[in-house]
Formats: sequence, C-alpha cells, structure tokens
Amino acid sequence: MRTFHINRPDQSIRQALADRIDNLTKPRGSLGRLEEIALRLGLIQQTLHPRLNKPANILFAADHGIIEEGVSVSPKEVTWQQLAHFAKGGAGINFLCNQHGFRLVLVDAGVDYDIPAGHGIIDMKMARGTANFLHGAAMSRQQWQEALDRGARVVETVQADGCNVVSFGEMGSGNTSPSAMWMNLLTGIEIARCAGAGAGLDNAGIRHKADVLQRALDNCDLPKDDIEGRLAYFGGFEMAMAVGGMLRAAELGMVILVDGFIMTACMGAAMSMHPNVKDYAIFGHCGDESGHKLMLDHLGVKPLLHLDLRLGEGSGAVCAFPIVDSAARMISEMDTFADVDVTKYF
Repeated sequence: MRTFHINRPDQSIRQALADRIDNLTKPRGSLGRLEEIALRLGLIQQTLHPRLNKPANILFAADHGIIEEGVSVSPKEVTWQQLAHFAKGGAGINFLCNQHGFRLVLVDAGVDYDIPAGHGIIDMKMARGTANFLHGAAMSRQQWQEALDRGARVVETVQADGCNVVSFGEMGSGNTSPSAMWMNLLTGIEIARCAGAGAGLDNAGIRHKADVLQRALDNCDLPKDDIEGRLAYFGGFEMAMAVGGMLRAAELGMVILVDGFIMTACMGAAMSMHPNVKDYAIFGHCGDESGHKLMLDHLGVKPLLHLDLRLGEGSGAVCAFPIVDSAARMISEMDTFADVDVTKYF
C-alpha cells in the first residue's frame, strides 16, 4: 500500500512573493486574480520566478457497473470508442491540448473492452469496469489501493519528463453517478441535489438516477465515518487513479489544474485523505453539471472560468491554463519599480 506524505508549501517565502507582486510596474491589485494565482504558484514552486513547464493532461478511462441501472444516456461502448478517438487525435480534448501545448496521456484504467496494443494508450486496466454499486461494492479495498498507486505512477512518468503542471481528465459512461455519490459522501448534500443530467438526461431521467443512487446509498452498510471504504464502495477506477495522481502530484510539488464535476469530486476525495493537497490545486472552471457549483462552494474555492462546460476529459482545466500561465509570466517577467525608471504612481 502506497503512503503519501504531502507537506504544506513553506510559507516563509509568502511575504517576499507578496512584496514582489505589489511592486511590479502596475497599480497594486490591478491584475486581480492573476496576482492571487501568482502567489500560489510561487508558494508551490518556492521561488519568486515560477515557471510552468511541459504541461500534461492525464486522461483516465473506465466503465461503471451502475450504468446497468439506466442512469446515463451514453451506452457503455462509448467509453472505449471515445478513448480510441482520443488516440487518433480528433476529439475535443485533442484540439485544446494541441492549442495550449499539453501532452495528452491516455490511460485505460478499467474499460470494458480489450483495446489492442500500439495505439498509445497506457494499459493499467484494473478490470473490465467496476461492479454495480446498487448491489455491492464497486471495487474492493485492495483494488482501491492498487488504483491509487497506478495513478501515482503515471504522474511520476510525466514529472520525470520535466512536467511541473498537470491536469486530469476522465472518460467513462455513467461516471457522474459515482461522482454524485462521492459528492454526497464528502459534503453531506442530499443525493437529489448531487445527481445531474450527466451526458444529457431529461428531468425524468435525472429523477430516476437520483432514485437509484439513493437506493444504493441506503443499501451500503459501511459506517459513515469509513471515508476511504465508501470512496471505494461507490467509486470508479478512473476516479481512484485520478485521486492517486493528484496526491502524488502534490507530493512532488507540482501544480494541479482541476477540471469539472468529476475531477472536483476526485480532488475532494484527495483532500479528505490529505488536506494539504488543496494548496497545490487551482480550480479551472465551474461546469454546467448541477452539483458542481455546490461542491466548489463546499470546498471553499473560486474557479477561474464559468463557460457552461460539461464535456469532462480535462477540457475546462486545459482551457484555464493560459490564465495560470499569464500569472506565472506576470510575476516572473514584469519589472518592479526598483528595476526601471518609473515613478511609483499609487
């Protein structure tokens, strides 16, 4: 079993960072949230001149047994079909990664299909999808621990290549259902407010989904304070690997860009295990899934964008990257008043 040791960034550099930001050649506070982000980047990297290098978007794909209960409009085969599509380069996340200079890393975490070798997809398949958590645990505790470790190992590969900023994406038909279960577990918000439209359920479909999830919650006999046990009971393999990836990224001092509803649930899960992981996270956007804003508010975070996105795949995090990069360039590349012959005008 892997043990993560995540320290809060050393705060002794905070005042020097704040002083540099305040003395850049601009009115104090005039670059708004860029200044806030720059401070966070400097704390994470422990430098007055943070840089973002070789960004990577790690996309984990897996299937879910709960889809058997009609909780998604997307059939199961869409998972492997889209994963193959990502590998060919023509999907939504592909153009965004190409635009913003991201390496796209594709991982089969538990797809219910035998994907042939040679397509650039990393084989870390735990099983051909999770079990149906309406009737029992989606995965065992051993599988949960193994998935955390596998996600961590993927992060180690991109970090070894020079990456210091990472986002996480997912693909898995029906995966807003386990995410809603995690949201309920982590926030205490009733299931009916956690369950949304996912890939496009109508109102009747959302009510059915909420009913299925409530019955699954009622059927679980694990103690409510057994957080990791319940995360495994209701989770997905791609979600567990993302949690492991986030924890390892924080442990390595990397910047973590958090995507939408599902990845916010994963970050919430990571925070429940190691609260200091939050210090390494920047939340990219507030998506269109109904529970996302509620979850962001519960975590006490303010996302950078609100574009009504609900694609997943890491798309919102990658979209937000240029703002984060601007913050790094601001503190690293702007002159201070002490550097140039400009009167301090505020």
